[in-house]
Amino acid sequence: MGEPYSKAETLALRRKHIGPSCKVFFAKDPLKIVRAQGQYMFDENGEKYLDCINNVAHVGHSHPYVIKAATKQMELLNTNSRFLHDNLVQYAQRLTATLPEKLSVCYFVNSGSEANDLALRLARQYRGHQDVITLENAYHGHVTSLIDISPYKFNQLEKDSKKEFVHVAPSPDIYRGKYREDHPDPANAYAEEVKKIIEETQKNGRKIAAFIAESMQSCGGQVIPPVGYFQKVAEYVHAAGGVFIADEVQVGFGRVGKHFWAFQLQGEDFVPDIVTMGKPIGNGHPMSCVVTTREIAEAFGASGLEYFNTVGFQIKFGGNPVSCAIGLAVLEVIEKEDLQGNATRVGNYLLELLTEQKQKHSLVGDIRGVGLFVGVDLVKDQQKRTPATAEALQLIYKLKEQQIILSADGPHRNILKFKPPMCFSMEDAKHVVDKIDVLLTEIEVATGMKTGNDASTNAQCKRKTNEGNSQPESVNESISHINGAACRQENVFYSDKRPVPSKRIQT
Repeated sequence: MGEPYSKAETLALRRKHIGPSCKVFFAKDPLKIVRAQGQYMFDENGEKYLDCINNVAHVGHSHPYVIKAATKQMELLNTNSRFLHDNLVQYAQRLTATLPEKLSVCYFVNSGSEANDLALRLARQYRGHQDVITLENAYHGHVTSLIDISPYKFNQLEKDSKKEFVHVAPSPDIYRGKYREDHPDPANAYAEEVKKIIEETQKNGRKIAAFIAESMQSCGGQVIPPVGYFQKVAEYVHAAGGVFIADEVQVGFGRVGKHFWAFQLQGEDFVPDIVTMGKPIGNGHPMSCVVTTREIAEAFGASGLEYFNTVGFQIKFGGNPVSCAIGLAVLEVIEKEDLQGNATRVGNYLLELLTEQKQKHSLVGDIRGVGLFVGVDLVKDQQKRTPATAEALQLIYKLKEQQIILSADGPHRNILKFKPPMCFSMEDAKHVVDKIDVLLTEIEVATGMKTGNDASTNAQCKRKTNEGNSQPESVNESISHINGAACRQENVFYSDKRPVPSKRIQT
């Protein structure tokens, strides 16, 4: 591949010059990736890995159409948005056309963290309020303002690290949370928890600026809120003078399949006040966006503080011609290659295959997902739902040995996370699940959860894939994993009752 350094030399130089908090995946034997294409990544030896987690390369690694658009614009011009340029307004027009009508004003920045930081500023300027309601296990970015509102991060710090202006509501998790699938109305029950927080906050003389949530929690464990939850929360937050921020950094741009935005799973009657996006909108290019209402934008502008930074140019350079050309190309690829449709078809197939594993393996506690956003909750005890953390980590490292990259995350690091590039195929889905089937059997036999005779009856399910929806190249190798950092926080909501089925969002 013509790499200037060996893997050992690269690792040694990294240890010398890169901050120690910048961790690598698989620390004992990290991967050195030198190129990627579509849903595949290649190491320095030319070995191919199936990427099941890289939502940043949204339309696929190194997509030729996106590269061409970037190169063409780079040859002409790249500058900040203080100058007029058609790419900026054209992209803003195309992007807002995918959103509800009232979300019409864009601020282009450089990362998901910048987008969420700006969203907080917009919310606080709107009515002069300061307090923020966030969710358990939430993650919204790495800058200080966002670590402050991300329990996924601040719970790892010293005791009492939560700021006074931050209020944490229960995660609307109907499998592992406070109100579960046997509750008659979990959406309203979880929303009432937010209402209680607002009332308590107001008693203490504080005012709510915003409620912020990923439309589906990713680092929090692939949690899909029950339908109706966001509507009720927005009602309570608006009554308190606050705004609703929907973080779509990891789950937007058609990933859920039948909708372009994950918040639309809640129903047509729900529209957030601010939507944030991250690098997937540029297929990994450093660009992001905040979209809000005209009313909120005008309140922000009325402050007299221009949003400009000479160090990073922030919004001024975030909307540069090259970034906007790339953003336009990504939107065109999603449409031309029917990646939303692919997310629906492949996602449903993946869920079907994984549901079969739940019937076969006692380690599989819950399968949840929409489109190409899927979680597998591994448990040691299906009734108590005890997280199988060690087993999940063992599984993902075993997958790495077979050249599949998957990750485990959530508050107990026991959730297998699928959020691959949108070109993920039927063959990819079957390949991964077949490998998981074999590895789960091995783990269950080794831990005494399954006898050898039981294991012998678990013949792998044979299924024909829809060739019309598949990619031209199937995966013949095996697997790999990424080790996600998780909040080390105990979940006390275990139940001895056997769960009963409940309505779930499906594609």
